[in-house]
Amino acid sequence: MQKNVHIIGAGISGLSAAVRLANANCSVHVHEATQQAGGRCRSYYDAATDLTIDNGNHLLLSGNRHALAYARSIGTEAGLVGPKRAQFPFVDLATGQRWQLDLGDTRLPLWVFDESRRVPDTSLVDYLALMPLIWAGADKLVGNAIPCDGTLYQRLVQPLLLAALNVDPPEGSAGLAGAIVRETLLAGGQACRPLIARDGLSAVLVEPAIKLLRQKGASVHFGHELRELVMAGGHVGELKFGDDTIAVGPDDVVVLAVPPRPAAALLPGLKTPSKFRAIVNAHFRFDPPADSPPILGVVGGLVEWLFAFPQRLSVTISNGDRLVDMPREELALMIWRDVCKAAGLQGELPLPPWQIVRERRATFAATPEQNALRPGPVTACKNLFLAGDWTDTGLPATIEGSVRSGDRAADLVLAAA
Repeated sequence: MQKNVHIIGAGISGLSAAVRLANANCSVHVHEATQQAGGRCRSYYDAATDLTIDNGNHLLLSGNRHALAYARSIGTEAGLVGPKRAQFPFVDLATGQRWQLDLGDTRLPLWVFDESRRVPDTSLVDYLALMPLIWAGADKLVGNAIPCDGTLYQRLVQPLLLAALNVDPPEGSAGLAGAIVRETLLAGGQACRPLIARDGLSAVLVEPAIKLLRQKGASVHFGHELRELVMAGGHVGELKFGDDTIAVGPDDVVVLAVPPRPAAALLPGLKTPSKFRAIVNAHFRFDPPADSPPILGVVGGLVEWLFAFPQRLSVTISNGDRLVDMPREELALMIWRDVCKAAGLQGELPLPPWQIVRERRATFAATPEQNALRPGPVTACKNLFLAGDWTDTGLPATIEGSVRSGDRAADLVLAAA
């Protein structure tokens, strides 16, 4: 008999769980509160730029095994594109200096021994000073584990950890930072090739998953917000969606893949992260110069990462609480000035059509305090499991963490057969 599984939430964690379970011949039912799937990882048409843009600029790496396996399972791995070699160009807006970090294509971090491939003006000793992060506990601060100053920190460690943790690195969890270092810099270039969804996140990671689920007979309901989990004898007995109530049999399973706030409302007593940080994304309708790299690291300015897409230049600024209440036009102009410098455009060009996307609660704050509040996938209810990048995945809030949480929840469902 097919196992009946209700997935609450159609973000990446919910979709990855649903696809994994549908491929295992479970009877899957996805319930999404909003009118679109993808959560923070989706695309939409923007009238201001007359382009389809992503609500956030998300970067994957070739070592993100779960995320790539998910894309492969829905037939879209080819939609994640990037250079054949793990190379990261950088520019310092304060000095005008440009360089390229070349991690190569091996499984070992041999690049640290080659001065021409390292960050300029750094030595092997600088990289060895990062070693305490590799075995640091999650309760330890980055600032207490490694020196948060110097050339290597400013030109590589700070941009990498800021993007991953979405907090000022010294206040971040050293354990989470160590997980990032182990899976990127320490894993060699073969794990670090940058990949982006040039045709948009929805086209690569969301819409094909919905199509596959429906082809396999799964139901996907939009505008279907779960209001209450009704318990019966230690398991979920009913799902109440306002006017609609669904009975959950003793052999049926529920995967709750919603953000932490609604999860805590549905499960009183559930510990979840309570502090969040903003991410600011900016999109400009502008044809990138022909030699533009797909992603450019930027230091010494407001902008942190510059992405070159067909017909647009896009920017990501992490830990962006200071920017969420700034007047939009003023912020757009400040960012555009940095973009012109970083992209090597001649002079400061007039502001092209633009859009600012400010996500106030983009990710949980990846501090030791908040990391300690992340629950595991198992709950007190025998037939209820949790998924989401805010659960205890061992990683900060990333796409890879989202997919891992969905895979883990799906595996627990299958093991409970």
